[in-house]
This record gives sequence, structure tokens and C-alpha cells, in this order.
Amino acid sequence: MKSIFEKDNEYILNLYKRNNLHITKAEGCYLYDSNGQSYLDMFSGIAVNSLGQRNKEVIKAIEKQLSKYNHLSNYFVSEPVIDLAQFLVEFSSASKVFFTNSGAEANEAAIKLARKFGRTIDIDKTEIVTFYNSFHGRTTGTMTLTGQEKYKDSFAPVLPQIKHVKFNDIDELKKVVSDRTCAMFLEIVQGEGGVRQLCPKYVQELSELAKKHNFLLIIDEIQTGLCRTGKLFSYQSLDVVPDVITLAKGLGGGLPLGAMLVSEKLDNILQHGDHGSTFGGNPVACAAGTAVLKTITKEGFSQQVTGKGEYIINKLKSLKKRHPKIIKEIRGKGLMIGIDVGEFANVIKERGIKHCLLLNVTSNSVIRILPPLNISYGEIDEFLNKFELILKET
Repeated sequence: MKSIFEKDNEYILNLYKRNNLHITKAEGCYLYDSNGQSYLDMFSGIAVNSLGQRNKEVIKAIEKQLSKYNHLSNYFVSEPVIDLAQFLVEFSSASKVFFTNSGAEANEAAIKLARKFGRTIDIDKTEIVTFYNSFHGRTTGTMTLTGQEKYKDSFAPVLPQIKHVKFNDIDELKKVVSDRTCAMFLEIVQGEGGVRQLCPKYVQELSELAKKHNFLLIIDEIQTGLCRTGKLFSYQSLDVVPDVITLAKGLGGGLPLGAMLVSEKLDNILQHGDHGSTFGGNPVACAAGTAVLKTITKEGFSQQVTGKGEYIINKLKSLKKRHPKIIKEIRGKGLMIGIDVGEFANVIKERGIKHCLLLNVTSNSVIRILPPLNISYGEIDEFLNKFELILKET
């Protein structure tokens, strides 16, 4: 009889480098393999399971909606869809919401919105600016936005009139943006780019340039949003008001769900037929999303995320002093933390599995920590203890 790994290799396109683990169940911050061994998950499905596995409130919301209906076409209004949209509007700077199935789809919708917005002003106002080392998705449009050539070298030609600038370099930005710019896409903290933060002064000057040249600020909160950096949205820690916010990952409580949130001035840019999604705004996913939002907007929740993040970073700084040849730099905010370990990254990741610790590597050299937001201090200490053991072996 063929093993599950042999079947996976036979029937699934080989697009992912799998871990050699067969996960059969999960609970909270832990995944369990076919032998019953538990593994502490420190990247929670790449920030998707933000409340951990099998969260009771999320499951309850899913089951309640499934008892009514599991899908309606977007020709019908749907209560759970409206409830989640209202939640997002009331807790953000947005006026209206368009739901998608993923972050890439949310960014694709934002590209179309930005281009149409620009063309309402000037037929040539269609240029979009993003950062080098950014990541906005793998579809043709979002791949072009992404400022990393490795994601698009094999798929040229890419979308035209998209320019890239250096992260936190305001002088270069001033040279690139103009009255032909219709939008700038930005991550407040670059996730795939190695957990790097925009400086407040840059964001302030960017906002002034956006007003001067009348272009949209589109903030990609797909990884940083929904309390991941301590605030409900990462932009709320800075002096900036986005025109568009894109979301996904933790939004659906583990179910596929993304969203594009738009400001009031953009309410009527896209008209009937300009865009759509068969499955976007699935009522079951939206019910799960509302359960997530109700949890993370409870009083004190965001402060707990901030406190846990500070605790981890301070402990990691102590580890850095004891292992300076391995840990080069520690970056991050809230529970989005990057540990730059240079050439040791993949070795540490592999040794983590032997210690029943699941780690993720990004930007080739950075261990990216994205645990469930409700991780306990006991589980954090378990991570820190195992991580130091791995460093001692490295």
C-alpha cells in the first residue's frame, strides 16, 4: 500500500516543499502526527490560525451557519456577510468592503480599483509603485507588484506600469512618484521580506506625497492585520489613513477568506460588472470571520498580544547575547517576529522538527515567528527553551 507521501507526490503538483510529517489532528497551538507526537506550531499556518486550531467560538459560528445554508450566490444579501463587513468598517477607516477568497485576490481587486480611480482623473494616471523585497501574492498582477524577481522571472511578461522603490528611502520615492501615479501598495511590516518595518517619518512623508500627486495609499494588511502586530491593523500605530486595506490569512479563522476595504471616496469607483467573485464572501467563512473579530476586539486582547511580543523579543535578545555568532538581528512587532540567523536558518528549521518545534524560514535567513495570538506564556517558554537547545546544537 502506498504511503500518504507517495500519493501526495503522485497526484499533487509539486509546488511545495513538504515537511516530512503526517499531521492527523490539531488543538490550540499544537499539531499531532500519525504517531500521536505533538509539535508546537510557531507559525500557525503562516498566520492563518490566529486563534489556534479548533477554536471553540469559531467552530460554533461555523456550525450555526451550516445549519442554515453553506453558500449563496452574490445575487442575494447574506446576514453573516453583512455582519462581518459592518464589523470591519466600524473598526477601521473604511467605508465599504468587498470580500474575496484570498489575499492575492484582494490585492488583484485593489489593482483594478486603483487603475480605474486613476483613469477617472487622467487616462494616463495608471502607474503603481511598490517596494523592492515586498510580497503581495502569486497571481499575475500581484506577482508583478511583488518586489522580488525570483517570483516572476519565469513568467514574463508581467503587468506594465508597475515600479519599485527601496524600502524606507524617501528620496528615491520622490523621484519615482508623479501625477501619473495612481496608487502605492505597501506593507507596514514586510513579512516575506524578512520582517522589516517602515519608519514613521517615511510614512508621514509618503502621506504628503499621496496628497500632492493624488494617488491612493493601499496598505496590504494580509499578514500584519487583525492584531498580528499588536494593533487591530498595523497602520493604526502610525500617522496614516489608508485609502484601501487588503486582508486575508487570519480573517476566516482557518477558512479561505480575504477582503478589500475601501474609503468613502472610493465607494462608487467600481460599478456593477467591474469585478466579482463566485465564492468571495462565503457565508460560512464570514461567520467564522465574525467570531474571530469578536474575540480579537475584546478589551485587553491587543494589549496581551503586545505584551507577549515584548516578552519574546526581550528573551530573544538575551539569547542573542549568548549566541552572537548565530543570531544576527531580532526584528518585529507584536507576534510578528523575525530572527535573522543568516546561513543557519534552514538547519535551525530542520532541527526544530526533531525537537517537536515547527518553525518557518523567510527571506532565506530569517526564522519568522507567527504563533497563534492566544498562545500562553507557558507555550512561549516552551518555544524559547527548545529554541535555545537548537542554538546550542548549531
